[in-house]
Amino acid sequence: MSTLLAFLPKPIMIAVNALLPSVKLDPKNKLIPKYRQIRESIQEIGLIEPLSVSGVDKKTGHHLVLDGHLRLEVIKELSIPEVPCLIATDDETFTYNNRISRLSTIQEHLMIRRAVDRGIPPAKLAKGLSIDVTLLQKKSTLLDGICEEVVAILKDVNFSPEVPVALRRMKPTRQIECAELMVSANSVTASYARALLAATSPELLVAGKRPLGRRALSQEQLLRMETEMSNLLAQYKIAEQSHGEDMLNLMLARGYVVKMIDNERVMHYMQKHYPEILEEFAKLVELTSIDA
Repeated sequence: MSTLLAFLPKPIMIAVNALLPSVKLDPKNKLIPKYRQIRESIQEIGLIEPLSVSGVDKKTGHHLVLDGHLRLEVIKELSIPEVPCLIATDDETFTYNNRISRLSTIQEHLMIRRAVDRGIPPAKLAKGLSIDVTLLQKKSTLLDGICEEVVAILKDVNFSPEVPVALRRMKPTRQIECAELMVSANSVTASYARALLAATSPELLVAGKRPLGRRALSQEQLLRMETEMSNLLAQYKIAEQSHGEDMLNLMLARGYVVKMIDNERVMHYMQKHYPEILEEFAKLVELTSIDA
């Protein structure tokens, strides 16, 4: 079964006067630093991130803007006649407003790569994005040496450019294993990636090399770290698989207890003979969410 995409895969150019905002912006937004940054970026390098819009209204010929209202305001101010837009494949505007989020690290990388491939000088691009040229270089080469499976695992995650620096020293199978572990632990960080790299056996490293300038671990320390990391990954996978079933069982148990203590005879009996158990039941009944 094919997957239905939320948006058409390629942006298309749409006239600005055919775009209708779905929210009204406060005029004060033009005074915030983010607005100025977007304006400088579009002036320097053009629009990198397309607007997200609904399908065309057949009666009016207009598209409703779902995401990118600040960019649209800047574009109007700069008198740009048309802009690239991603068109939603569903007419349910509410659905897409809920799905929209900030760019992930990999999405940002892809947009920077497109700008570089269009011939925009790195210095000009860095100025437009208000970042250092060195950081821009790291972002533009983010996925060099990273296997496709890892890209898929991290595609919706925000992480430091230093994470791939550690991962690309590993062979693909180890990259995948470490990416899954970091995502499962909700800790896709440079320090965690470096720790996983330090715990990686030489045969799973590219050319068998370790990070330069690091104190070499003894074979005993390396073996212990490898064992602990393997056990941790296995535990996370087991917990992930059983989480849904455990939550269902917990809610069913709570429902049963609620009905049981609603029975006056049962309640009286437990108050008389098992007050400590009744107290625990009361705590269970008070649960309104798993966070509690």
